[in-house]
Amino acid sequence: MMVHGTTEHQHLRYNPLRDTWVLVSAHRMKRPWAGQVEKAPEEHIPRHDPRNPLCPGNTRANGEVNPDYDSTFLFENDFPALQPDAPDPGSDQHPLFQSKAARGVCKVMCFHPWSDVTLPLMKRQEVVKVIDKWAELVEELGSTYPWVQIFENKGAMMGCSNPHPHCQVWASSFLPNEPALSDRCQRAYHQKHGEPLLLQYAKQEAEKKERVVVETSDWLAVVPYWATWPYQTLLLPRRHVLRINDLTTEEREGLADIMKRLLTKYDNLFETSFPYSMGWHGAPTGPHLTEDNSHWQLHAHYYPPLLRSATVKKFMVGYEMLAQDQRDLTPEQVNIVKCTVPSFVQYRVTH
Repeated sequence: MMVHGTTEHQHLRYNPLRDTWVLVSAHRMKRPWAGQVEKAPEEHIPRHDPRNPLCPGNTRANGEVNPDYDSTFLFENDFPALQPDAPDPGSDQHPLFQSKAARGVCKVMCFHPWSDVTLPLMKRQEVVKVIDKWAELVEELGSTYPWVQIFENKGAMMGCSNPHPHCQVWASSFLPNEPALSDRCQRAYHQKHGEPLLLQYAKQEAEKKERVVVETSDWLAVVPYWATWPYQTLLLPRRHVLRINDLTTEEREGLADIMKRLLTKYDNLFETSFPYSMGWHGAPTGPHLTEDNSHWQLHAHYYPPLLRSATVKKFMVGYEMLAQDQRDLTPEQVNIVKCTVPSFVQYRVTH
């Protein structure tokens, strides 16, 4: 049950995954907007653009030619942020000027050969193939590397330079900041309460029904109680699952369904191909495979930037950068929760 007054008056909400607080200022959505308006997303994207380095048969920046793929296509990032043979900077350092070795691999994975489709417009079995490939990559890269980060930046507003359905997979020799923090928080909760934090959270949200966006027998998508971004969502399996490669065949098919439904709701909200950054978090891999990771629960984060319309986004500046996260409406007020699935996407050109 909502605490009295939290839908109208400012208050703080606790994020147990990060051990931080979010300032919720619900009344601020009443103020008129006179700030920046973004360029509307491109409405017509060609199915095949000979200048797009992600399309089948095209030549990439390094001179390699893509095969004429008809499903998923994986290749090494032509400009990787991590490389497997980086030198070690050494250990003789001042405590205020520390550095460590950072090694890894960066891959790009195309979801589909057509540039004019996105995940909600793909067929279910095509999305299942994407999920199967994600699981395969976590299995393969996770045998060596402590962390395998799968993420998708969708839309020019999120820095996506090539309009083609794809994601990136970075495997690193270190545990990055966000999963390291999440690991500590989930471990502390498990030690205190005897069960995984996100497994209990999913049960609570399924009972309350206040922030549920989409749900099935195996999956739950909610606007988190502690959400920072206006239309942020959290996607969770209902049973205890450590990593994406632990999902059963049925769970992968169910994941494809709920992803399509969730992303269709996003597209319907402002009748646009909704931009976002998303990514999967699961138990660490590599040397951590032999450790007890029972405090972990697989989950995906979706972080869309939009606030009021398809051309007005939320800016994380000023107070958010210097003090703490702040949002302008409560997660319960977010109308993606009430948005019906069939609508805008029905009229998009698919197969």
